Amino acid sequence: MASRLLHRLRHALAGDGPGEVAAGPEAEQFPESSELEDDDAEGLSSRLSGTLSFTSAEDEDEEDEEDDEEAPDSLPAADGASGEDAEQSSAPDGQRSSQLLPRQLQDFWKKSRNTLVPQRLLFEVTSANVVKDPPSKYVLYTIAVMGPGPPDRQPAQISRRYSDFERLHRNLQRQFRGPMAAISFPRKRLRRNFTAETIARRSRAFEQFLSHLQAVPELRHAPDLQDFFVLPELRHAQSLTCTGLYREALALWANAWQLQAQLGTPSGPDRPLLTLAGLAVCHQELEDPGEARACCERALQLLGDKSSHPLLAPFLEAHVRLSWRLGLDKRQSEAQLQALQEAGLTPTPPPSLKELLIKEELE
Repeated sequence: MASRLLHRLRHALAGDGPGEVAAGPEAEQFPESSELEDDDAEGLSSRLSGTLSFTSAEDEDEEDEEDDEEAPDSLPAADGASGEDAEQSSAPDGQRSSQLLPRQLQDFWKKSRNTLVPQRLLFEVTSANVVKDPPSKYVLYTIAVMGPGPPDRQPAQISRRYSDFERLHRNLQRQFRGPMAAISFPRKRLRRNFTAETIARRSRAFEQFLSHLQAVPELRHAPDLQDFFVLPELRHAQSLTCTGLYREALALWANAWQLQAQLGTPSGPDRPLLTLAGLAVCHQELEDPGEARACCERALQLLGDKSSHPLLAPFLEAHVRLSWRLGLDKRQSEAQLQALQEAGLTPTPPPSLKELLIKEELE
């Protein structure tokens, strides 16, 4: 839609005068297609300077090694020419300068973009670390997920590798051929997977890839995309909670809660409730009953009158116990829990949040 609007505006501007208006030195670039840009390494470094860090100090020594997730060990190593051919060629400088907007169009875009384009999430690769986990070796990309809100709010973060992005791309292509047709994805390479240039190119490509997916409502609500953002964090947090590492688990539960709030769409039937259960358990084990009780109250608000929900009684039981510990009113929760027990909807005593959290299989 943006490219069509741009096309019509250019024709309108062309009709106003005998020739094109020269672009000013401060003119902005406007992406005319939803293809991923494949900038040269220098351009990428300047865009990501100050945020993207590399831990690939051994790039020159390891550039001929193969990434296990992108090229099986049994494949013969390709020569340098074939490796470079696998990357898309950079656009020449002349072509880039021809994409600069005329001054009138630039002013129009600045004034209208807030009304034409809905506010969406922003994605930024903040670090890319080479991980050696014999016999495999891969690059782990850490992405900051920034949504609308106070500028001082700490962004949520996820860490994913190339194979995670590739799996997401493959699943979405299979389900949404039409919307995915215009969205590109960085190609696999047999060599030079761990050079700063390759990592920088892919970092920029992954930022654009996620931004393009979020721009299409049909893709933004896809379960596979929701799983990509939230499910690994929930599973890791659950595992740490089950092993008693509550402080480490608490940070992951909080990050998962923030991710779900920023995504703005349900990431699963009970995932927000399970996240609140994890937060309540960790706060309780870390001797913070006030925060644990607040999590229970939030969950009870979400549950409403769902008397048959398996998590209702455990949240009520935890709320009663925490309220008693803090010397706060617990009569309403006690009455609701007693009504559930008398109706045979929950055993006496009900299972604890921790028991349910340990038994729950996150899918």
